[in-house]
Amino acid sequence: MRLTFDHVYLRPVLPAPLKVPPVLARGFHRRAVLLDEPTAEIAPVLSHLGFVQIDPINICGRMHDHILRNRVAGYREGGLMQHVHGDGEILPANLRLAFEHHLPDTNVLVAFPLEAWPHLLAAMHRRTRLASAWSGRLTRAETQLADRILAEIAARGPLSSEHIDDDRRSRRPVWGASSLVKTTLQKLFFHGRVLIARRQSNRRLYDLPERVLPAHILALHEPDPSDTARWLVSLKLRQRRLVTLKRTELALVEDLVQPVTVPDCPMLYCLRGDAPLFEQLASHDTTPTVSHPLLLAPLDPLIYDRRVTAFLWGFDYTWEVYTPPAKRQRGYYALPLLAGAEFVGHADLKADRQAQRLHVVSRSVRRGHKAAEAIKSLARFLSLKK
Repeated sequence: MRLTFDHVYLRPVLPAPLKVPPVLARGFHRRAVLLDEPTAEIAPVLSHLGFVQIDPINICGRMHDHILRNRVAGYREGGLMQHVHGDGEILPANLRLAFEHHLPDTNVLVAFPLEAWPHLLAAMHRRTRLASAWSGRLTRAETQLADRILAEIAARGPLSSEHIDDDRRSRRPVWGASSLVKTTLQKLFFHGRVLIARRQSNRRLYDLPERVLPAHILALHEPDPSDTARWLVSLKLRQRRLVTLKRTELALVEDLVQPVTVPDCPMLYCLRGDAPLFEQLASHDTTPTVSHPLLLAPLDPLIYDRRVTAFLWGFDYTWEVYTPPAKRQRGYYALPLLAGAEFVGHADLKADRQAQRLHVVSRSVRRGHKAAEAIKSLARFLSLKK
């Protein structure tokens, strides 16, 4: 696509907005976030979306596994961690394709493809100067302990907080009581001085960056701040595929986006590379049917932006894990039910691993639709009985 430019400001001129009906926009949205055609491997999904969010809560499967099981054919529970860290033996740095870290200036832990690394460096450096008990600068005691932790990791290989002999407690715990070793390791991770080399169950084992990431990735220089700011907005577009943008965000990616207008919605934007999907869907009448309902992750890319979910999909959804029980509308870990181009309900599920059963705590499904097959599919994925 050839760009046209404003001769005064030399800025790319946005193409005219595409005017599409809601059902077509919904079909585009689910197709663009890879819910229609599962891939054979994890790597293409990670590259397409830019990252996959990781969450430790395991009520009926973990967040990242819910996200990927609907996008990777034959995906198995724990597949993302195997992709990132290897299966069994620790994956050598030169064979790694992805790593765990936080979205810049947030506490959101995700799996990134390797090329994201240099864009995280500025946020790592900023954290070393912040007054934050969770991710900020090291206290005097933490600084002294950090030198010993790093020396032990260098000598012994990947270690968790339990492998470091020090019984002191942190004076500024964030999530309840915590050891000084654990808070120090957590800060070192936020600062990029150690990385997660593998996990045992869900426990992190940290190692030095040069033993986790390939040398050519660590050798990349920190980009100019404007380049990282542009990368962050493009990452938002890659992850959600149909988004609202602030004026400051739009200014950074005008050459990358296609405006989209949908009745009763705010202005939406997609990547220009995705825009041909609208014409393909319209010309081939490939609007999704309701034959294969899906239970989505609570933070699935399709519904991550509550504003877009409400306006485009007519679905007001909140993940209620951190909502007080008396105020919950759907349930602690309610999974939205997507049928074609509509959200038709939800199911709040809980896995009983000891009894090998998946229990339905509650469900609410619109008349004419059923959640049974989607629940059975999730039970099979978790190797449980419905």
